Amino acid sequence: MTPRRLLLVNGPNLNLLGIREPEVYGHDTLADVERITADAAAERGFDVTAVQSNHEGVLIDAIHEARTTCAGIVVNPGGLTHTSVVLRDALSGVALPVAEVHISDVYAREEFRHHSYVRDVAAVHVVGEGVAGYARAVSLLIDVIAGRAEG
Repeated sequence: MTPRRLLLVNGPNLNLLGIREPEVYGHDTLADVERITADAAAERGFDVTAVQSNHEGVLIDAIHEARTTCAGIVVNPGGLTHTSVVLRDALSGVALPVAEVHISDVYAREEFRHHSYVRDVAAVHVVGEGVAGYARAVSLLIDVIAGRAEG
């Protein structure tokens, strides 16, 4: 039986939400993101385990552990989106459906932000919808898990 749990992964600097560049990321905090994600998951009968770290290895360890405890992963890799092959490989290696989320529209920002190492392993992409995008990512990811959408 598939676990009814999602892993929420937030990468480096996302602990500064609400403080860091509010003109780009808004005033919502990481606690708001975790609440929005948990509420959206609960509406569909899922629990959420949340992890945020500024250390890549901590995120990779959490992703590896999710292999046996979660049905899918919602990830905002932060700056690791554009730099981390090992994060991408961890997501690919656990063979769980993945939703990639970005609060800002990375495609309207600096050129280096246009490339995502996670893009090809993610079934769902939500970009530029603010923290509300996490709720949409959860809904779309659960549709993939339930077989109601391609992933």
